[in-house]
Amino acid sequence: MNPRIEVGILGATGMVGQEFITFLEGHPWFDITWLGASDRSAGKPYREATNWRLDGAMPASVEGMHVEECKPGNAPRLVFSAMDASVATEIEQAFAQAGHVVVSNSRNHRMDPDVPLLIPEVNPDHLKIIPLQQRHRGWKGQIATNPNCSTIVLAMALAPLKQFGITRVMATTMQALSGAGYPGVASLDINGNVIPYIAGEEEKMQRETQKILGDFTGDSIRPLAAKVSAQCNRVPVVDGHMVATSVELEQKPGTAEFIHAIESFSSLPQERKLPSAPPHPLIYLTEHDRPQPRRDVERERGMTVFVGRLRECPVLNYKFIALGHNTVRGAAGAAVLNAELMYSEGLLD
Repeated sequence: MNPRIEVGILGATGMVGQEFITFLEGHPWFDITWLGASDRSAGKPYREATNWRLDGAMPASVEGMHVEECKPGNAPRLVFSAMDASVATEIEQAFAQAGHVVVSNSRNHRMDPDVPLLIPEVNPDHLKIIPLQQRHRGWKGQIATNPNCSTIVLAMALAPLKQFGITRVMATTMQALSGAGYPGVASLDINGNVIPYIAGEEEKMQRETQKILGDFTGDSIRPLAAKVSAQCNRVPVVDGHMVATSVELEQKPGTAEFIHAIESFSSLPQERKLPSAPPHPLIYLTEHDRPQPRRDVERERGMTVFVGRLRECPVLNYKFIALGHNTVRGAAGAAVLNAELMYSEGLLD
């Protein structure tokens, strides 16, 4: 691919911003050339503006890069947003109005009817809503979003089952500490404990799953008609969101057919060999005690969702466990793969 594409990061000093920098290190298409953060960080070299919290050293490629205010102007056309929800709406819209392509991890625009809530393997056709977005809002640029970190795990596991007609879903999450950012949950609250509440998480999982698995009708996205119920819990695990799922289907497949649907699942990112796309977006594990965060979540660069423990459910049809890396597939890696798909669709030209 020639020439390479310059990219910027909004909210570069925060935890998700750091995840973007780590994930983009050595990327075959994208070069980080611009970093944006709050006014108090602007003007400082990145190494001085940032308290690096990830494993390993801060990449040398960004250490001396000066942080700028999160305003359009000097930023490259493609920007990844790791902005806090309290400020993301106005900043992302200003960049889109100015002609930037904003690929956002923030929640603010996910449920806007003209903004794609994208998982490239699941709903790539939802990108067709972007021309309508630009016409409706008068933007020269555009905004695309990736889902909540727990929604991605659930929606990817459900995607191969859509062919059987999904009618009801019940999902109970066990969500890692890294999903709460830094400093996250106080140690005395979470050590040896489970917290059965994450603000806004259950509503996001329910609504986002319906939008992602919905159908593009030509001028809108029609949500999946299935009922989705979520219960969300914070557990003392560093990385990896696990979702215990029960699903009811219109056409109940056999167990072998169900597993085959998971194992054979593939889509445009795999066909086009996008750099961040795992060869197998879903992997079914046959061991009775898998998947497990410590054993599985870092595999495949954190971009694969692992499924296991398929059993018949006496209430719905089937129940299973799904596991994904919440800060990779559920955040930075998801947004980068979104941008790769958008480039392959000609949306970055």
